[in-house]
Amino acid sequence: MTLSTTQDIAAVLTEALPYIQRFHGKTIVVKYGGNAMIDEDLKNSFARDIVLMKLVGMNPIVVHGGGPQIGSLLEKLGIQSHFVNGMRVTDTETMDVVEMVLGGLVNKQIVSLLNKNGGKAIGITGKDGDFIHCRKLTISRQTPEMQAPEIIDIGQVGEVISVNPAVINMMLSSDFIPVIAPIGTDANGGTYNINADIVAGKVAALLNAEKLILLTNITGVKNNEGSVVPTLTLDEVNNMIADGTIHGGMLPKIACALDAMSAGVNSVQIIDGRVPHATLLEIFTDKGIGTQITRKPR
Repeated sequence: MTLSTTQDIAAVLTEALPYIQRFHGKTIVVKYGGNAMIDEDLKNSFARDIVLMKLVGMNPIVVHGGGPQIGSLLEKLGIQSHFVNGMRVTDTETMDVVEMVLGGLVNKQIVSLLNKNGGKAIGITGKDGDFIHCRKLTISRQTPEMQAPEIIDIGQVGEVISVNPAVINMMLSSDFIPVIAPIGTDANGGTYNINADIVAGKVAALLNAEKLILLTNITGVKNNEGSVVPTLTLDEVNNMIADGTIHGGMLPKIACALDAMSAGVNSVQIIDGRVPHATLLEIFTDKGIGTQITRKPR
């Protein structure tokens, strides 16, 4: 190892130190999805990121999706997938597959990865310990020629009503890393598939998290010129929504970010999970990656 290399390592550690001090004891919720869940190298780099966060005194909580894995198994079973506004139509047969993939296969794979890399993780769904309460999500659609909105039934897709903190607090107090599958139950015990971004936002809000990090397959929020905007305030985000700069598939993530921050989360990062060690780069470096949404300019 050359002197130059060792100096570079020292510079990295020095840059990370104030962030380690600043976020010690803080809760950071990470929504894990996209390519980072499929590529083997990215899966291992994500696991090491989360374990390192825990080892330096942070309280990371992982909320994961699993859309590609669900779609793959449905295809093998000959069950066709349908989507409305980006959400999977979930009949009883599809819900069985969703619960098996999210609550079983994917959740346990993530737990195993974290444990293999030196962490101490436990996986749960919203059904465990009466953790996530939800109700059936209703979607309405209206066109100019309609006299009344059309109500679209997308099956067992839920929206979060409340989150019970007891299970998470028990895990954190025992020094475990919670890994949450976005499945919830209604008042009658019915099971529902819930958008993972929404669950991550609700958990971050409930626990008054310091940060909510959304790992995605995009580089960040872009302006009209197509360039990633490193930092946005709440007012800037609302202006970009109003003028149509933020649109389409980015809107649900932004809505999740705004809801979390309105409930007390200090900042939300939308970052590219296709970059190795994206989580560490965002938390421990001055420049960061992706887009950070803050209450006021840094």
